[in-house]
Amino acid sequence: MIEKRIAVAAAPATIFRIYQDVEHWNVWDPDTRSAWLESGLVLGSTGRLTPTRGRAVPMQVTSLEVGRHFTVSSRTPLFRIDFEHELIPFWCGTKVVHRIRFFGLLKGVLARLLGPGIDAGLPETLRRLKALAEAKARQGNAGLPA
Repeated sequence: MIEKRIAVAAAPATIFRIYQDVEHWNVWDPDTRSAWLESGLVLGSTGRLTPTRGRAVPMQVTSLEVGRHFTVSSRTPLFRIDFEHELIPFWCGTKVVHRIRFFGLLKGVLARLLGPGIDAGLPETLRRLKALAEAKARQGNAGLPA
């Protein structure tokens, strides 16, 4: 498992609205070229994510509590990767936690091949998410979907 955290001076609802804007994940996640979910960020929705390096992979929303957390899983017959996003409210904002877990027959191989890049990239992803969320909070969430 890979896990990174950051404190953000914005409400969980503000951050979750950024997550709901799936087609713009690449704005705050430099490792994502494009993302798409057929029904949006709702439980069971399926789609594709194209990393900046590599081929598009299928994804499905496998866990969701609006305003609190969601998990997107990429699955093949030989492996599954879960991308967990958790929002923990605290007195001056939100603690944002991103976790990546590997499962299946290729778990060890994927962890060795993909793990170091994910581990190195997550801090920048969280810094960009923080900057975007705090800017939206200062603007009163202007321009975000309801």
